[in-house]
Amino acid sequence: MEGAAMSGTDGTGGAAGTGGGQEPWQWDEPTWRGHVGAVRAGRPLRPARWPGGARAAVALSFDSDHETIPLRNDETHPGKLSQGEYGARAGVPRVLRLLRDRSVPATFFMPAVSALLHPDEVRAYVDGGHEVALHGWIHERNTQLTAADERELALRAADTLESLAGRRPVGIRTPSWDFSDHTLAISRELGLAYDSSLMADDEPYEILDHGEPTGMVEIPVEWIRDDAPYFTMDRFTSSRPYTPPRGVLSLWRDEFDLAVEEGGLFQLTMHPHVIGHRSRFLILRELLDHIGAHDVWYATHEELAAYVSRECPAG
Repeated sequence: MEGAAMSGTDGTGGAAGTGGGQEPWQWDEPTWRGHVGAVRAGRPLRPARWPGGARAAVALSFDSDHETIPLRNDETHPGKLSQGEYGARAGVPRVLRLLRDRSVPATFFMPAVSALLHPDEVRAYVDGGHEVALHGWIHERNTQLTAADERELALRAADTLESLAGRRPVGIRTPSWDFSDHTLAISRELGLAYDSSLMADDEPYEILDHGEPTGMVEIPVEWIRDDAPYFTMDRFTSSRPYTPPRGVLSLWRDEFDLAVEEGGLFQLTMHPHVIGHRSRFLILRELLDHIGAHDVWYATHEELAAYVSRECPAG
């Protein structure tokens, strides 16, 4: 993830969200209902109990974007690329050591170009018992693509991760959480078990496609539980790390504490090139200390999706 996507198209060359050239206040009821109802949250998938009687589920994730964000933006100068390289060179080793020392599994969402640039990193994820999942080809913005281009890049990315990780990915997180009008159909064509890009709940839910259950699990995300909004820095824009790391620790700890109180899910999105810096990495370590004082079930996103599907059958 990183800053908000630029204005996009509907995948066919027209402006996204338009209703036949009309302004939104001119739409008739079927038009605005059609937009709202295209991809919707269905039945909740919070099980009656977590494995081993755990008080909450914890799903940690890392978006290993590395150099792909500047490349996606046609930024090819060494300075921007070095910021991404930091994630692979310094951030990932720190993260993997911490996860190993705490025996915590995680999901790494990785653009295919990032995986091709760092194939040994992909193998390190697999060897560490972690999941490798889809995160686009070059961190593209899906809402700026035609349906055909989005589909081709998704299939190419899946093939690439399969060749490097040794198994085909079963889940997706769209780059920048940019979920187009075509993303769900493409994800279903790929046979994916889950998505982790939407924000309709704190807990997992089944995705509806124009009102019809899909069997596909949504593991919802939120900008509150993402490191990038707090720590992104760009000297040419207004992006500044206004929140001190320990302020973010307080926010995330509160999110976790209420998840435990409600017996639900605590899901967290991080980036090695963001959270991997020393002052930020320390708060991740302290957060895991806090979580470790509670009876929780750590799961990859794949494990979580499989469990809630099994424990919350349809009908």
